[in-house]
Amino acid sequence: MDSPRKRRTSPTIADVAELAGVSRAIASRALSRESRPVSADKRARVLQAAEKLGFKPNLLARSLTTKTVNLIAVIVNHIHDFSDLDLFDLLIGEIQSIGKQVIIVRVGTVERAEEFLRNGVAYHVDAALVFSDFADAETVRRMFRNDDVLMLNGMHDEVSPSIVPDETIGIAEAVADAASKGVATAALVTGRLSSPVEQNRIAAFKGEMQRHGIELVAEFRGDYSYASGRHMAQSPDWPDVDAVFCSSDAMAMGVMDVHRDAFPQNQPRRFRLYGFDNLSLTDFEAYPISSIGYDKKVYVGEILRFLNSPGGFANDKSLVNVPTFFVPRATS
Repeated sequence: MDSPRKRRTSPTIADVAELAGVSRAIASRALSRESRPVSADKRARVLQAAEKLGFKPNLLARSLTTKTVNLIAVIVNHIHDFSDLDLFDLLIGEIQSIGKQVIIVRVGTVERAEEFLRNGVAYHVDAALVFSDFADAETVRRMFRNDDVLMLNGMHDEVSPSIVPDETIGIAEAVADAASKGVATAALVTGRLSSPVEQNRIAAFKGEMQRHGIELVAEFRGDYSYASGRHMAQSPDWPDVDAVFCSSDAMAMGVMDVHRDAFPQNQPRRFRLYGFDNLSLTDFEAYPISSIGYDKKVYVGEILRFLNSPGGFANDKSLVNVPTFFVPRATS
């Protein structure tokens, strides 16, 4: 019979090894998420023993051995955009699948990024993923005292690589769709000019409109949010145009709600409407907005490739482009 002390103590790797009939080293390798040599028979015995005993690895002890903390920092401006929620749900799940956890650092403004740098960030992380366009690569490396920084906003440098959607492909397809339907005039609803990605997106829209002979009548500046889309659509300067191109689906949703009378049975009567991000919400009847998207699984797969081998990723290519595509729906 077990002693009361042993019954109160959590099972250890030694207990698992003893029950499986292997050494502690073999048991440790069998339970590791990393690819480490151990026979299939021994791995199966170790996993069965761990399950029977209810063994849970000591992540702190493992971090001391592997020199990692299994924490990934995700740097964002904010997380109220619908596009963030679609992507982060998938991203966090995939990061957890490789045995790591996420801490989200909300920057919000350029001043906050500088504040973080002055005060120092009290986190030791294995890597940082930067979505915020308020924090450049060098600043983030200094914040975390770590060179394993991946830029998801296009602001990479010679040290930190980047992954961004190749938006020119999807934008070209969307504008070509509008031109094929007789669109001659258009308005552009965009986000912050401080973002290099947004600057390239605006330039791509304007270039394609010019190529197809579509006159850009008006341009409105928002912040990607639903509220800013509504606000701009309520402007007394809102133009009478054939099409409205928005650089986020959330802003397009705001535009659509203000001008619901322009979409009887969700069909365009006064103007055609195009969004960006291909949100899951656009698959529902309430917002069947034609949009530009990319394969988020491919995008997240590239991020995981970086997390699994930061050095190899950077040596392979400093900038990785994930192609975008046009998704036609009722509003166009």
